[in-house]
Amino acid sequence: MTQSQPEAQAHQEAVTFPFGRPSPFEPPERLTSLREEGPITPMVYPDGATGWLVTGYSAVRSILADPRFSSRRELLHIPVPFPLMQEMRRPADPGMFIRMDPPDHTRYRKPLTAQFTVRRMKQLEPRIREITEERLDAMEKAGPPQDLVKEFALPIPSLVICELLGVPYADRDEFQRSTAVLLNLESSVEDIRATIAGFSAFFARLIEAKRADPADDLLSGLIEGGELTDEELGNVGFLLLVAGHETTANMLGLGTFALLQHPDQLAALRADPSLIDNTVEELLRHLTIIHVGPLRAALEDVEVEGRLIKAGDPVTLSLMAANRDPARFADPEHLDITNPAAGHLTFGHGLHQCLGQQLARVEMRTAFPMLFDRFPGLRLAVPAEEVPMREKMSIYGVRELPVRW
Repeated sequence: MTQSQPEAQAHQEAVTFPFGRPSPFEPPERLTSLREEGPITPMVYPDGATGWLVTGYSAVRSILADPRFSSRRELLHIPVPFPLMQEMRRPADPGMFIRMDPPDHTRYRKPLTAQFTVRRMKQLEPRIREITEERLDAMEKAGPPQDLVKEFALPIPSLVICELLGVPYADRDEFQRSTAVLLNLESSVEDIRATIAGFSAFFARLIEAKRADPADDLLSGLIEGGELTDEELGNVGFLLLVAGHETTANMLGLGTFALLQHPDQLAALRADPSLIDNTVEELLRHLTIIHVGPLRAALEDVEVEGRLIKAGDPVTLSLMAANRDPARFADPEHLDITNPAAGHLTFGHGLHQCLGQQLARVEMRTAFPMLFDRFPGLRLAVPAEEVPMREKMSIYGVRELPVRW
């Protein structure tokens, strides 16, 4: 039977969004306990709105696939304090398609889909291998200790997405610094506004240059297609640039940390390199670097897992909790690269599923084996408890990973 409740009772029962991991590789304990109590929990948002926190795998997957739940930015509520919280509740800027529903979302995403097919990503594999080799050569030449994030995990996806988009890699310090500001949940309003303005100016200059001198890259192709304005092109480029380097960089850094801290799993991979596909999927599931969200809002009354979610209710989906749901995954609290993790939700599900997921997979399948082959004695250069984590970022990971070999 559907459980409906008066607003006052919902407020009384509601929780706030759990934050803070008890260890580098575990989700907040409160998320786990909430999922055990039920897949959907009333939640109070920082702006006072009452909505829902969804922690069960089946419920999360169902909502991600349901067009009755909207991604439109003006309908969403952010579950953690954020300086621009009120300003975020307006329609997304042209080109910011991840915060749109069809048909607007479709119009922007459709011309990009052909650029991120499995076949196209496999064609990039030799170049990804070459980039990885260059980074390993540089690390070996410099000698230990090295920060694996700075020298390996961050440069590889940054170089790849820059070449794919047509963004000069020489500008990497600028966009990496800017990305860090935007993803930091404690950045000031002034810093966020200045960073957004800086990104807009950066892409305006780049698009002007590409109109004058096009190249064989994604942005030039979109310009030639003639379907998008310069503002739309800039915002699409911004989304792809940030997502294309930040998520994979954090998976490479945190994934290496996890394997070093689970030597039995690393030994299993070294003994059987064919386990690399499983390893990548299991790391994606087990670590789930998406700290906050995805976010949705109900467009109409919808019953999910016995809960009545009313039209207008904000919904926060916890991928961390869903990916550890024992109803879907066997022994989900343990990292086990021999168990297929097919069906994890780290890349989302439905029409908003991550556009660049195949690129991320190719990068990880290439980089992890090459790293451990080159440095069989790779180990932490500091105690594990001293590795700084990205605890206040919307994308989780390690800030630095000092290593020796």
